[in-house]
Amino acid sequence: MGLWRCLLLLPLLAPAPRAQQQHFMEYVERRITLLEERISQWHDQSSRYSTELRDFKNQVLGMLEAAEKEREAMRTEAESAAVRVERLEREVDYLETQNPAPPCVEVDETLMEKQVATAKQRKNEKYTKLTDCSDTIASVRAMKILKRFGSSSGLWTKDAVGSSEKIYVFDGTANDTVYVFPRMREFTLFSATRKAARIKLPYPWVGTGHLVYDGHLYYIRQQGPSFQVIKFNLANKTVVDSSVFPAEEQIPVFGLSPFTYIEVAADEEGLWAVYATKEDEKNLCLAKLDPGSLDIEQMWDTPCPRENAEGAFVVCGALHVVYNTRLPSRSRVQCVFDVSGTLAPEDAALVYFPKRYGSHASLKYSPRERQLYAWDDGYQIIYRMEMKKKTEV
Repeated sequence: MGLWRCLLLLPLLAPAPRAQQQHFMEYVERRITLLEERISQWHDQSSRYSTELRDFKNQVLGMLEAAEKEREAMRTEAESAAVRVERLEREVDYLETQNPAPPCVEVDETLMEKQVATAKQRKNEKYTKLTDCSDTIASVRAMKILKRFGSSSGLWTKDAVGSSEKIYVFDGTANDTVYVFPRMREFTLFSATRKAARIKLPYPWVGTGHLVYDGHLYYIRQQGPSFQVIKFNLANKTVVDSSVFPAEEQIPVFGLSPFTYIEVAADEEGLWAVYATKEDEKNLCLAKLDPGSLDIEQMWDTPCPRENAEGAFVVCGALHVVYNTRLPSRSRVQCVFDVSGTLAPEDAALVYFPKRYGSHASLKYSPRERQLYAWDDGYQIIYRMEMKKKTEV
């Protein structure tokens, strides 16, 4: 015990007995020891808290420094994006000054009558083939179900010519926005449209008879009782040309697809249109189109009935019509009309499609890939076909 403790307790111990003094000294000793332990514990905790506070301060300073660097990087990216947007706006302004104004697509009654008269003169004339293509379908070799996308009716396709791998998707039978996927992989792997670009058309489409051909979209627009073929440039997003289809009193072209009035198709020979009119409402009609001017080069009445037809496509100048039943069963090519006359209907193979979900809302033939892009009850399907020479069937 220290000297200061003795001096402090001396006045208290003088009159007390020795035993009591001893107990009191021990009590005071214990209390002082406990107080010293608490002071030591406080020093330890204070030192630990000071260390933790210093570490936390260093951590916060590091985070603030990193946040400042990120803010600076984001500011730099925003400035770069603003510069690119400004450059893009200048390029768009330049393109708008270079491209001609969209053509007038209002119906000219006089012009329409003239087109109808010209088309009637060219009806059922002998057709001169443009290529030496002489193949026809022998069978459906395989099918591949890629995914289910959109509504029960729609259209998906590639450019029928050229080397573009872009996938064009028309969801529904009446809309004005086309989804464009850069490749098949993006279309197949992703369920949403976040990987797709969007093209908003100047006029809504009707049906599922549209086509992408040589960098242009040929789609059908309804204006009152008349139907127009709109030629839309996919590169600069402008209407290049339009034409009122020269057929009077048109009706749905397929009995099982009442939403389609004109089916635009492509094959090795070029561009075609399948349609129907009240003049001969039982059978389909076929027309050869000029891709550049949209003029009708020639027209034919075919023996293929509309009833129970769900779709059609053209291969090497021969119209193939696909049939089903009101209660969807197995689709089949049951009527073939060859405009060159080299393939007789009775010599054509009866082609069956594998059993699927419902009936086809669209069938698009790709002449460069020799396969069909089909839309069946919301499922996107590829049919690969086996081909043979017409003389070998």
